[in-house]
Amino acid sequence: MQARTFNRNEPLYFYALIAVGLLVLLAGLYAAHMMEEHGHIITGMNNQIVWGMPHVFAIFMIVAASGVLNIASIGSVFGKAAYKGRGPLAGMLSIALLAGGLFVLMLDLGRPDRIIVAATHYNVTSVFAWNILLYSGLFTFVALYMWSLMERRMNPWIKPAGLIVFAWRIILTTGTGLIFAFLVARQAYASPILPPMFLVMSFAWGMAVFFIVQSAMYSWNGKIQDPVLLSRMKNLLGIFVLGALYLVAVYHLTNLYFARQTSFEHFILIDGGIYPWLFWGGYVLLGSALPLLLIFTPGLNGPRSVLFASILTILGAFSMLYVFIIGGQAFPLDIFPGYEVKSSFGDGQIGLYHPSHWEFLLGFGGLSIAFLITTIGVRALNFVPQDKTYAVDKRASD
Repeated sequence: MQARTFNRNEPLYFYALIAVGLLVLLAGLYAAHMMEEHGHIITGMNNQIVWGMPHVFAIFMIVAASGVLNIASIGSVFGKAAYKGRGPLAGMLSIALLAGGLFVLMLDLGRPDRIIVAATHYNVTSVFAWNILLYSGLFTFVALYMWSLMERRMNPWIKPAGLIVFAWRIILTTGTGLIFAFLVARQAYASPILPPMFLVMSFAWGMAVFFIVQSAMYSWNGKIQDPVLLSRMKNLLGIFVLGALYLVAVYHLTNLYFARQTSFEHFILIDGGIYPWLFWGGYVLLGSALPLLLIFTPGLNGPRSVLFASILTILGAFSMLYVFIIGGQAFPLDIFPGYEVKSSFGDGQIGLYHPSHWEFLLGFGGLSIAFLITTIGVRALNFVPQDKTYAVDKRASD
């Protein structure tokens, strides 16, 4: 096991990071308190758009929590030795992201105490109730998997535990996609393509998160990654980004095939205001095309390029989710095809949504939960992958 290098100012930096994380968390809790006291009227959400910016943050973290486990599965399930040292870090990131996502999800409900009703009166016909079981199951199975990795006497159970986690995360992400696929009250949803689309997107987003965290850890400890392994991982990221882009294209192309979806696709892709800009500019260009260019262009695929590609992938993920979740609610449901519907409620009207600062504070509060768990976990347990790493001179790298 390699010795860890320390910097004299490391404790100061660590506590500074914790302080910043706690301040952001307190801001998120204050936003939740204000929404509880005054209601969601202080947010940009309304009767038509009931899932706002907090859901964008929450769904991203939940989906990424599943996808980041792909690194662990490659080592434990598929037997790739180079990835085995990254299993504990992947497991911890999964728990951290899932905790952050559920933090936002629960506090955005307006009455988070009502979760007691959902827990004590289980509705087996509800996909939302299924996900409560899936989330708690992932916490349990990932914790057992990490135990098998980190406790020597539990090592014989690494592969069985890895197989369970691998299967459970596939089911969990499928369940997240089914939340939308079973929702027929919005024209953007109710598509069988959504579960596999969310699954592949989770691979890309989880890998991007892992790259960013791993890069920060290596920089903190004055190390660089094995170039061969870096090349393999960045190629995986590129394949996942390309696969997600393909399924998103299939989703929109199949919608365009149906006449009843033509107006919705025209709204999302062409004349929907901010939504086409975020889709084409945020997701397709910045979140997919540029990362693929950075990953697969010779001479541009070094550590910094891969890190930049990972950051762009995450920005593209937020753009995609904003368009999918909020844009999908903004477009009115065509209840009676071929007829115009008018009422005092505003049927048939495009929903307006402007996210408030309270929503962003709550979303960043969830990210701070994941950040704090990761930072403290890395500090306490030293999750730096102990494979073929190389020490680097900080002054030279700067």
